[in-house]
Amino acid sequence: MGKRILVQRRGKGGMQYRAPTKGKISPAKYPKMNYQENHIGKIDKIIHERGRDTPLTRIKLDDGTNFYTPAVTGLELDSEISIGNESEIINGNILQLLKIPDGTQISNIEIKYGDGGKLVKSAGNSALLISHINNQVSIKLSSGEIKLINELCRATVGKISGGGRSEKPFLKAGNKAKLMTAKGQLYPRVRGMAMASVYHPFGGGRHQHSLAESRTTSRNAPPGRKVGSIAARRTGPSKGRAKRKRV
Repeated sequence: MGKRILVQRRGKGGMQYRAPTKGKISPAKYPKMNYQENHIGKIDKIIHERGRDTPLTRIKLDDGTNFYTPAVTGLELDSEISIGNESEIINGNILQLLKIPDGTQISNIEIKYGDGGKLVKSAGNSALLISHINNQVSIKLSSGEIKLINELCRATVGKISGGGRSEKPFLKAGNKAKLMTAKGQLYPRVRGMAMASVYHPFGGGRHQHSLAESRTTSRNAPPGRKVGSIAARRTGPSKGRAKRKRV
C-alpha cells in the first residue's frame, strides 16, 4: 500500500508544516498618515525577528505611535527620520515615489498604495529608480527586472542592511534546519528519484540519473501525482539560445 507523499502532507495545512508564529514581533509596514505633511520619527530600538534575515527598526513618531520597518544601512539608535513628501533624500527617509529623483537607491517599496511595502525587503537588497513616466515610476530590481509602479506608492531611501549575512557559513546542518523551520520552509530537500516508489512518483528506479516517465504533469493532476514540471509549456534547452562563437 502506498503512502501519502510529502507534497500531500504539506498541502493539508497541518501544524507540522506551518510557519511558527513564535518569535514574530510585528509586520514591517508603513503607517497610514498624510504624506503632504512631514512627520519626524526616532529609532528607539533595533531588534531581530525570528525567521527574518534583516534587522527591524522600531520608529517612534512625534505623536507617540510606533511602527516597524526593515533597517536601512547607515542608521543607528536615536537616529531621526523624516516621513513625508517634503523630506530630504537621505537614508531612512520615507517618501512617495513621485518625490524621489531618478537614480536613487530605494527599498521597501509598495506595489499598491497602502499595502505597507512589499518589494525589496531582504538583507543587502536595493532597487534603482530609473525614471518617471506619466503617473508611473520605472524601477529596476536587483534581479534586473524592471517594474512600473504607481507614483503614489511609498518607499524608503537607501539600501537594506545586513548585506553580509549570507557570507557567514552555517557550519552545522542543525543551524540551517532551525532557520528553515522559522521560515516554514522544507529542509532538507530529498530528490524524488532517490526515494522508493511508495514515497514519490519518480522513485523506485534502479538508476537515479533518468526517469521512466515524463517530468511534466497536468495542472489538473491529483495531489499524489502533481510533482515535477507542473503544466510546463515546454521542456529542454531554449531554442533561441545563441551559439557561442569560438575564437
